[in-house]
Amino acid sequence: MSQQYTILFGGSSFEHEISVVSAITLKKVLEGKQLGFIFVSADREFYKIPADKMKSNHFSSGAYKKDAKLGLANGGFTTSGLFGSKRVDTGTIINLIHGGDGEDGKIAGMLTFYKIPFIGPRLEACAVSFNKELTKMYAQAVGVKMLDYQVIRRGEEASIRFDFPIILKPARLGSSIGVSIVKEASELDYALDVAFEFDTDIVVEPFVAGVHEYNLAGCFTGEWNYSIIENPQKEEFLDFDKKYLDFNRSEKPQDADLPEKTAEAMRDAFRKIYGTRFAGSLIRCDFFVIDDEVYLNEINPIPGSMANYLFADFTATMDALSRSLPKEQHIHIDYLYINKIQSSKGKVR
Repeated sequence: MSQQYTILFGGSSFEHEISVVSAITLKKVLEGKQLGFIFVSADREFYKIPADKMKSNHFSSGAYKKDAKLGLANGGFTTSGLFGSKRVDTGTIINLIHGGDGEDGKIAGMLTFYKIPFIGPRLEACAVSFNKELTKMYAQAVGVKMLDYQVIRRGEEASIRFDFPIILKPARLGSSIGVSIVKEASELDYALDVAFEFDTDIVVEPFVAGVHEYNLAGCFTGEWNYSIIENPQKEEFLDFDKKYLDFNRSEKPQDADLPEKTAEAMRDAFRKIYGTRFAGSLIRCDFFVIDDEVYLNEINPIPGSMANYLFADFTATMDALSRSLPKEQHIHIDYLYINKIQSSKGKVR
């Protein structure tokens, strides 16, 4: 029997529109599968979207509001009718909400709480990947190199300890939104103003000119499933347009021309980052190679279109992952402690 998936997308996020485009792309990629679609509006309401309405203008026009609105109950999503609520058969949810809601832990907590099986990062994984400052700390803890950095918080004096050029990144935002390369001190205030529009904390790194960047995606399903290693063609950095306005490219990227020693060092770094915290998710790690050393740039816990274009057989990878989802520990509540207290007081009821 074919595996059934429901793509969950949208959300209250600066990356809401990216999620919509990502979902439309994944619909094409997983063609032939039993697919459902649940849209999360900016107001965090859930809508069941018919497959034939999965077009960008259905969301930009607000037409989705005429679709069936969904509720939540233990075990899954529901629709309401004259005869009460009815369970919606969703199979395995694919969390495809980029940025806030999807990658910050809200959706992970909700799906876990309601015991809904899903592909995507769990709470701890969201915590260490959504905030770039925490990503730095996590990478250091598991033995993966990252560039030196400092954090500037809104209201603090911006005393930069690196020589220019530098790169500024909102701490809790992906998709290169709010990111600036600052080549000299005179450009700093404007770049900070832009970044602080999106976040209260800004990560500052030295900008390394001519650095080689590589993307590696994968997951663990009892064995490691890796994508090819891609060397994205870009200019100074992979900006918003280069990342997200090229979803429909038909050609497959080529495996990067890397010495096997470097490629294996990258896969080793990926394994350390993924560990057990990212169980149940397909992630993409972006790496730098500087002087033959591998550095983690960032973790993408829900990559655009799930980085499907990097895999030789993406559908098989997703099917293997859906069969390897982590199980939450069942906790039996017997009220033994309360009963003992009541019994000691002679108030057993």
